[in-house]
Amino acid sequence: MTQIEHRTQEQEAAAGDRKPRLRFAPSPTGLMHIGGFRTALFSWLYARKTGGSFILRIEDTDQARTVEGAVEFLLEGMAWLGMDIDEGPVVGGAYGPYFQTQRREIYHQYTQQLLDSGHAYKCYCTPERLDEMRKEQMAKKLPPRYDRRCRYLTADERAAHEAAGEKHVIRFATPIDGETTFRDELRGDITFKNADIDDTVILKSDGLPTYHLAHIIDDHFMAITHLVRAEEWISSAPRHILIWRAFGWQEPLIYHAPDVLGNDKRKLSKRHGAPSWKELQQQGFLPEAVLNFLALIGWSLDDKTEFFTREELIQSFTLERVSVAGAIYDAEKLAWMNGVYIRQLSLEEMTRRTIPYMERPAAEGGLPDSIQRPLDVDYTTRVLSLEQERLRTLGEAAEAVSFFYTDDWDYETATLIQKNMDAASTITALQSTYELLESLPTWEHEPMEAAMRELTTRLGLKAGQLFGAVRTAVSGRKATPPLFQMMEVLGRERTQARIQRAIARLR
Repeated sequence: MTQIEHRTQEQEAAAGDRKPRLRFAPSPTGLMHIGGFRTALFSWLYARKTGGSFILRIEDTDQARTVEGAVEFLLEGMAWLGMDIDEGPVVGGAYGPYFQTQRREIYHQYTQQLLDSGHAYKCYCTPERLDEMRKEQMAKKLPPRYDRRCRYLTADERAAHEAAGEKHVIRFATPIDGETTFRDELRGDITFKNADIDDTVILKSDGLPTYHLAHIIDDHFMAITHLVRAEEWISSAPRHILIWRAFGWQEPLIYHAPDVLGNDKRKLSKRHGAPSWKELQQQGFLPEAVLNFLALIGWSLDDKTEFFTREELIQSFTLERVSVAGAIYDAEKLAWMNGVYIRQLSLEEMTRRTIPYMERPAAEGGLPDSIQRPLDVDYTTRVLSLEQERLRTLGEAAEAVSFFYTDDWDYETATLIQKNMDAASTITALQSTYELLESLPTWEHEPMEAAMRELTTRLGLKAGQLFGAVRTAVSGRKATPPLFQMMEVLGRERTQARIQRAIARLR
């Protein structure tokens, strides 16, 4: 008996009223996009709601496709989202190891048990034979599946293959007749005909198990009570149920969560432009907003509540309210939700979290490199107070407010001239504005606005005409924060200099 088995069996015997144990078990064959965290989130929320445990296990048996850094990327993403781990890589735990490649001995032991009980057999078919078999089946419009040739080898034939030292895999011997029914806690009983289930490979020729075997052994000996996984595994579930039953083990409660879909109603993938958590972080999404958004992809409390704090999500979450219908990853909704979260931040907190995005190099979306770093916090706080209501991501701030920090920008002179005006009337309007602002005893937005509205009457202009010309003159843009608050933050000297520059351009 291996050390892994001995320890976990003792824990099994002592756990009569164990609290829920849920796991997330990704394969490190790529950098997981943000949609991949959704199913993990459901398990994490339920574990936190019930006082249970959330386990991270790395299913790294596909060594050929393993991507370097994928595990670290995953751990950083979970930390960014605030999804703490009770057991797993780095943190450890009594049910480890938590990498499948470190659990090879226990897989071999229990594969041998299946062989000894007649529930599995060695398959010596070469890749070339399997490929030819599939081609023939497809030509006959039959479903491609293993023809069970090696299942019926005689003892002498098996001995000959062994004596020749031929490579082999181990397949599970699926019952030929009858049906297999399992219970999906979200969908009810699901039944498959055994005749439609292949003799799946459970141990590869390199000695490493496939998912179909490894996760069953791991879930059993890690005492997983609730198995939440993507609905793509429904078609494989009868295979897993048969293996559980071949061992004589009780399967956990199974929940197949709905797929996360792209706008085309197909499963979300990087081909849809699905971002990673790192890309969202770099764009300036708040982790608390992303967590809230992910929870609503396939789950809801009711038909109206959309905003939850982390603690509110934990208290509100139930697996019973997970939907069975695929849910759309709506990037526009995420941006909108993130904007709401930004507006809920205190100005000081919003400034603290935004400044690092503004201080990045210009090539990474920060302010122009000519602007001195570090930024003045007091001035930046005043600037961002005008943009907080408009931002959808923190990464938008640098472009939105760059004109507050530098005069090195340009615009089309024609944009100064408003509807039903010409260059001469615009010069007159801007010169009058300059003189009016010069005469103001204080530089505050309220008296400034009152005086400017009186000026529009004297000039026979509409407010939109005068204000539009001034807005472009002092910012180079048609859309900005409120004009007079913007001018107050810019200051008298910079505002007046820009108005003079606009007048010179028109002349």
